[in-house]
Amino acid sequence: MKPDITFKEDIKLLVDTFYDKAKNDDLIGHFFTEVMEISIEEHLPIIYEFWNSILLNEGQYRGMLIPKHIQLDQKSRLEQEHMERWQSLFFQTLDEYFSGPIADEARSRVTIMGQLMMFKIQRARNQNTIL
Repeated sequence: MKPDITFKEDIKLLVDTFYDKAKNDDLIGHFFTEVMEISIEEHLPIIYEFWNSILLNEGQYRGMLIPKHIQLDQKSRLEQEHMERWQSLFFQTLDEYFSGPIADEARSRVTIMGQLMMFKIQRARNQNTIL
């Protein structure tokens, strides 16, 4: 039986492993290696804090998740297929290392975030078209 996500070290393993997959992926890798304004090394501690806040109630994340991804979309369109690949790689990583209620919560959060992200991105695109 795989352990659940219970420690900050678990979050770090999840995030590091996921980002290694994502940045090397043929479909979405360019977002992490070419499009992002900050380096992945600068980005990872922010992501650790995000997931620590969401899953362990321990982080101090104060970022602006949606606006940052809207800016990313403005540089290189973020489409539904990209979001689906992101989710798939995240789920694969979860399944490789973790099992339990917190891992299930992570899966649920990723699903909700993906839907919300794409809704907000489309809304931002529509507002720019109208203006």
